[in-house]
Amino acid sequence: MMSLDEEFKPPSSTEQHPGPHVCMATLVHTLLHVHLFGVKARAVIPHLTRIMSGSTTSMMVDEQRLPENNVQQIELLTGTEDSYGGVRIEIKNRMDSNVFGDVLRASISQWRQKGTKGVWIKLPIQHANLVEAAVKEGFWYHHAEPDYLMLVLWIPKTAHTLPANASHRVGIGAFVINSKREVLVVQENSGRFKGTGVWKLPTGVVNEGEDICTAAIREVEEETGIKTEFVEILAFRQSHKAFFTKSDLFFVCMLQPLSTEIQKQEEELEAAQWMAMEEYAAQPFVKKNPLFDSIANICLAKKDMKYTGFSPFSATSSSGKTNILYFNNQDLKQPLSSGNQA
Repeated sequence: MMSLDEEFKPPSSTEQHPGPHVCMATLVHTLLHVHLFGVKARAVIPHLTRIMSGSTTSMMVDEQRLPENNVQQIELLTGTEDSYGGVRIEIKNRMDSNVFGDVLRASISQWRQKGTKGVWIKLPIQHANLVEAAVKEGFWYHHAEPDYLMLVLWIPKTAHTLPANASHRVGIGAFVINSKREVLVVQENSGRFKGTGVWKLPTGVVNEGEDICTAAIREVEEETGIKTEFVEILAFRQSHKAFFTKSDLFFVCMLQPLSTEIQKQEEELEAAQWMAMEEYAAQPFVKKNPLFDSIANICLAKKDMKYTGFSPFSATSSSGKTNILYFNNQDLKQPLSSGNQA
């Protein structure tokens, strides 16, 4: 490796001498580059980088190619500080991965000096070329959505306290019982119950931002065409290592039908019908499976008015958000006055 003296030797008589003040500036900026980025000085440096701290709240880095002997200006990554000593960055501009790596190293150095703890970088899918550079600087995957990847870094030399990605998936099972005391049941043409002849309650997954009661109504109508009104949650079950190692919450919901004519979804269902509750509960598969048998017994008790579930009430939190509170109000001396039945 050549020394700095060799790298910055005076130009020959055939070269245009840029003047002593330019040579000194070159040396100063190069040493700054070495200090901030942790890279070795090169013999030929056609474009230098000056690190300038920005004051905007969004990421404002963009590579500008300038003529030789001019200075390339790159602002540090800036973002929104959170309430836990961290910073959140969203990459919005296209960037070369090598330039991004240099800027990221400089930014981490500044965050470390400021005492920043966690760094969150949101990478839209169109900037996926920057993933490798971020991982090389110590970032790891936190979660991914269809249009972005979230990367995170913990700067202090302590165990991180960053919240984990969502740990549960939420599902519903719909207990829909009509005026004849018949329950709505389906046979699936895919999944574990395909071809088994087992009749089961309509089930589905709660979407992001969707209330459990709304999801139950939606799933029943999508699968069977039956319009319903939500009554209450009868029970719920938690299991683990279910869907891509995530835990699973499953809510058994009681609904009252507002229509009776079934129009089954051909893609998902083999059949759908109204069935006597006792016949559903007596299926060999249900009787042999303790979980299914327990749910069936709860539904039978509810049919006979011997069981009270959890009714939904809407309530506003201190932050102003509307929430659905599910609770058993059987033993309350008076109804909750701060909420309205959902």
